[in-house]
Amino acid sequence: MAAGGGGAKPTVGSRMENFRKVRTSEEESPLPFPDLSPGVVEMKVKEGSKIRNLMNFAMAQLELRGSRQIVFSGSGRAVTKTITCVEIMKRKLGGLHQVTKVRYKTLLEVWENQNPLPGGPAQNLTVHKNVPSISILLSRDPLDPNQTGYQPPEPRAELGTRLSRAEGTSSSSTKGLKRPLPPPCEQLLTKKLQAEKPECPRGSGTTASQPGCHH
Repeated sequence: MAAGGGGAKPTVGSRMENFRKVRTSEEESPLPFPDLSPGVVEMKVKEGSKIRNLMNFAMAQLELRGSRQIVFSGSGRAVTKTITCVEIMKRKLGGLHQVTKVRYKTLLEVWENQNPLPGGPAQNLTVHKNVPSISILLSRDPLDPNQTGYQPPEPRAELGTRLSRAEGTSSSSTKGLKRPLPPPCEQLLTKKLQAEKPECPRGSGTTASQPGCHH
């Protein structure tokens, strides 16, 4: 009686486990950059996009087809992946002017009821979500440095130094493991001393003439 006669909101809230997201759509909006070149390339980054596929296509457009500008756009969970693509592109090509615009977009999620009941909630639910969105313009040609979000090209040397530092940091943690350890001083001890005295720590630099490593 209570379940059948309850209001729509309590019923929907108590049975949301029966709903499955079947479709997500994003509102269409123009790129937030004025005076884009006619041949600008637009890369829409999704949460499930493969960075390798995105970069292969983007590089082909700029190097093979001679495009002068490219825009990477992503929203929600794809924002981080969008920024990653831009950084890779800047390191590969260098000399790119950049303008970054951050805004909000509305996503429409359609949820389908997998177990509809007579008199129960609707078959489908539509949920509107506002999520952060980022659009980044990269251009071979100079851009207006006075506009909001502008970044001048970074020197190739600086980009290379940053990349080398990152690689050096990752390898330094294993560098010490490649050094041979000094012979363990317990090899200099007799079986009797090994039983009576603790062993010297490995790799401490202790020699046989120091305390704890007598013949």
